[in-house]
Amino acid sequence: MKGTNVSHPAGFILLGFSDQPQLEMFLLLVISIIYILTLMGNTAIILILYLNPKLHIPMYFFLSNLSFLDLCFTTSIVPQMLWNLKGPEKTISYTGCVIQLYIVLGLGSTECILLTVMAYDRFNAICRPLHYGVIMHPKLLWQLAAVAWISGFVEATVQTILVFPLPLCSHHMVDDFMCEEPALIKIACVDTTFLENELSVASVLYVVLPLGLVLVSYGCIVRSVLRIKSAESRRKAFGTCGSHVIVVVLFFGTIISVYIQPKSKHTQKHSKFLTLFYTVLIPSLNPLIYTLRNKEVKWALLRLLLRDSK
Repeated sequence: MKGTNVSHPAGFILLGFSDQPQLEMFLLLVISIIYILTLMGNTAIILILYLNPKLHIPMYFFLSNLSFLDLCFTTSIVPQMLWNLKGPEKTISYTGCVIQLYIVLGLGSTECILLTVMAYDRFNAICRPLHYGVIMHPKLLWQLAAVAWISGFVEATVQTILVFPLPLCSHHMVDDFMCEEPALIKIACVDTTFLENELSVASVLYVVLPLGLVLVSYGCIVRSVLRIKSAESRRKAFGTCGSHVIVVVLFFGTIISVYIQPKSKHTQKHSKFLTLFYTVLIPSLNPLIYTLRNKEVKWALLRLLLRDSK
């Protein structure tokens, strides 16, 4: 009907968890604590890896990229979420929504590629140990990191350009706690079949394909490790991959549940909590996963704390 659609609204209403108001104060407290821990943990990882020359190796170069990415990822989401949780006003400006969608898509896609690059690094370290230093030279590290970041934001640019010109329904109510593409598509007042198909293609390119490459890498790693005769050497080899495997399972498992799993009433009801898991909780867990399972990082952290306490 005439006057019901607006292509460029002044802003959006993020419904978030308003249908469960009893949870909002609890979430405000918990998410605030998790966000502080995320900032502290990832900043500590970056400082440790930067200040300790012994950790200037490919695996930790990519880990520092992951920590920086997680800092940016949570900061693009959590402050706005906390603002909306603390009171009845749950709005975000049109420009703010565009920026948030672009950053979240870019960083999320970058993390998918970066985790794949980290699996490639572990593949070379374990399956090609004699040539590892030659293959993973500094120039290649920067090239791989650049590919991850650039490809992620290229995908975000395409998705953002496709989503925001859509004519939107007059209520402008986004059934999510942030500006996320599936929620924005739902309030469009035109046929979105093409956009939904395009989102499915993007999910395959940036989620399914990277995950497949990770699984292939670890299939080769497992085969190589099982050929090692020494049980201690096998344990150490698997130990160097343990942290990355946990992060991959948590991140890709949640992403697939949100974006790829067939939607039902049950999955729609819990999708916000799944989104909360990969956008807020996982970035806070990454420093703990890599620190608690990595002796080198733990010793570097201990030396840094002891040095600062003197």
